[in-house]
Amino acid sequence: MNCPVAQTLEQIGDWWTLLIIRDALNGVKTFTEFQERTGIAKNILTERLGTLVENGIMVREKTRPEVNRYHYRLTAKGEALLPILIAIIQWGDQWVYGGEGPLRIVDAKSKETIRPLTIQAADGRPLSRAELRFHPGSAATTTA
Repeated sequence: MNCPVAQTLEQIGDWWTLLIIRDALNGVKTFTEFQERTGIAKNILTERLGTLVENGIMVREKTRPEVNRYHYRLTAKGEALLPILIAIIQWGDQWVYGGEGPLRIVDAKSKETIRPLTIQAADGRPLSRAELRFHPGSAATTTA
């Protein structure tokens, strides 16, 4: 399907995958750390990490040349998922936890909770759903 939502979900839409990305954004690097933090079965974790590497979201690197151990790190493509994850966390805080969820995202410098993400116009003013229009982009096809 020629749709950015469908294609994004194809690469990151599995809930285990999002938890792996969440932990990678939080500094987790090793297979063991991912497994311990998520509780995911080893075979599923192996498959999900492989898919993330295959899709260019993470890279697998040897920790030292002389040992057969690896760590994973996000690529720029993976780091670019941060706003998506923050939006999911903020949505969950409001709609699942009634306003105060189990995870606070704070500015490292000020220690203040970050503002909710908003959709903004090119000039910075916030936009509501009613003010948005979806138009075909350059990659659009007539069958999408």
